[in-house]
Amino acid sequence: MIIVVEGISASGKTNWCARQPRAHVIDENTGPDPDAEPEAAARFWADASARRWARAEAAAATTGLAICDTDPLKLHYVWTLWRIGAAPVAHWQHQCAAIRAAIADRRLGFADAWLVKPIDPALARAQRAGDVSRARRNFDLHLRLQPALLIWYETLAALLPGRVIFGLPENGTLPAPTVNPQRHDTDLFDTFVAALPG
Repeated sequence: MIIVVEGISASGKTNWCARQPRAHVIDENTGPDPDAEPEAAARFWADASARRWARAEAAAATTGLAICDTDPLKLHYVWTLWRIGAAPVAHWQHQCAAIRAAIADRRLGFADAWLVKPIDPALARAQRAGDVSRARRNFDLHLRLQPALLIWYETLAALLPGRVIFGLPENGTLPAPTVNPQRHDTDLFDTFVAALPG
């Protein structure tokens, strides 16, 4: 099973992942700013995401479970930026095309389940203040992204019922989803993108 843990900066997703057995956890990527070369950045993110997806598939094959700290597709990030006016539509279009191609090539896919952690902005600010180990660049921007991030996963939940769970299990009990038969389904991808508010 491949399970994604998602939420804005300081929502607690990385700390939650850190409490899981290390062999199961696939860490988040960092990468370049797309403003200089949007197409090159889109290819970078698609390739970096594909490498994370391959690690997740390998971990799931070896241990039965992979827990991804943020979605390997990572497409939600550029969409939420575009949605709030913090990125141009061209960034969304380039990255969308690159991710779709990676899904068609079976280098990326939809997970089996998503755990999405909404958080009150005041609590996120308090958690950020209490964690001096991380710089959390652009924290205020991430707070602004949360409403769009929730729309993204609500849209996905409508297309894949039962696979998106809002919240992180406090007792460590993970969902036991079946393997998503639509992991590499470009028709699902197209339907999902079309269902997102423009």
